[in-house]
Amino acid sequence: MTSVKERFLKYIKIDTQSDSESTTTPTTKKQFDLANILVDELKELGLQDVNLDENCYVMATLPANTEKLLPVIGFIAHMDTSPEMSGTNVNPRIIENFDGKDILLNKEMDLHLSPNVFSEIKKYTGQELIVTDGNTLLGADDKAGIAIIMAALETLHKNPGLKHGTIKIGFTPDEEVGKGADFFDVKKFGADFAYTVDGGEIGELEYESFNAAQALITLTGKNVHPGSAKDKMINSIHVAMELNAMLPANERPEYTSGYDGFFHLMQMSGSIEKTTLHYIIRDHKREIFEKRKALMKSAGELLNQRYGAGTVEIQMVDQYYNMREQIEPVFHIVELAKSALEALDIKPIIMPIRGGTDGSRLSYMGLPCPNLFTGGLFAHGRYECLPTRSLEKGVEVVLKILELSLEKF
Repeated sequence: MTSVKERFLKYIKIDTQSDSESTTTPTTKKQFDLANILVDELKELGLQDVNLDENCYVMATLPANTEKLLPVIGFIAHMDTSPEMSGTNVNPRIIENFDGKDILLNKEMDLHLSPNVFSEIKKYTGQELIVTDGNTLLGADDKAGIAIIMAALETLHKNPGLKHGTIKIGFTPDEEVGKGADFFDVKKFGADFAYTVDGGEIGELEYESFNAAQALITLTGKNVHPGSAKDKMINSIHVAMELNAMLPANERPEYTSGYDGFFHLMQMSGSIEKTTLHYIIRDHKREIFEKRKALMKSAGELLNQRYGAGTVEIQMVDQYYNMREQIEPVFHIVELAKSALEALDIKPIIMPIRGGTDGSRLSYMGLPCPNLFTGGLFAHGRYECLPTRSLEKGVEVVLKILELSLEKF
């Protein structure tokens, strides 16, 4: 039997980084490399209707082995890793018995994973940690989720006496660039509800996400020789700086937590004649979310009055909405997961996602989708790590949800 740890270490070696600038689906063809492997593994584990479509969505069915009429439960994870950090040549290291002190990730860069900065790791003292070598991300987001689902399926395959209803499996591309649900066929998937396995530390159970929008702002200036620029030059870089200064400085990701929303400047490039800014806008409360978008638009309007029409152009697109609105009417699916955690002596950490998952959009597409933990910490960067015990507990939670569904439905 392949352990969940072995599966995880196998999957992270496959580069599946998505590309936010791409207009194709999937945004990178290399995501098919993992998808094809998963298709073969799903078939080996006895799943039926295993399918990989042209958009890189993997779906499969494990038929029920009980005559009891039960809801069809889905489990979903995404195959891509974040564009924010390289996923090429991931070289994980195993810290067998974490002593609670600094972990040297990379000697040449003098790069440390320090409990003084990443205080959350102190609670994993004495446990095994999987960390990076400092050159790439690790890939726990969300290959830990894939490994958990696949290991749970193998347990069911090896133990046919474990009764369960029909189970649907979905692996998606491009979640990290906000496109994971673009071509997800909810009707074809055929689940009554599902869980994305895409959360953070052990115990996390989430049914609230941000409302999310992205804004691409183009600022057009006027270049004149600096020796004769008075009353003529419009420096688009400075106009961009003015616009950014109109947004509340204390409402950036580095100053917010919990239910706080933010404006996040992701990219900036420019010259005197043209500058572009790429923002994401987030808030859990829909009313405040709309006010945030309005504030950005009004800043652009003010600068157009100051410098001339067309100086600032804002393209703003909503990405997803808070899934709480769709999950509250079927809150028993959250209670089912909570009961599974408690049955395994895992303290539930019910908290809002400071981000989104495929479940954010899928919930609005008719598939209610709370989010389960994977155990991964500090995603999207070189400090990403994963406690092995948390990964293993993730498998137990999936199996316990299926077991408890026999009692609760």
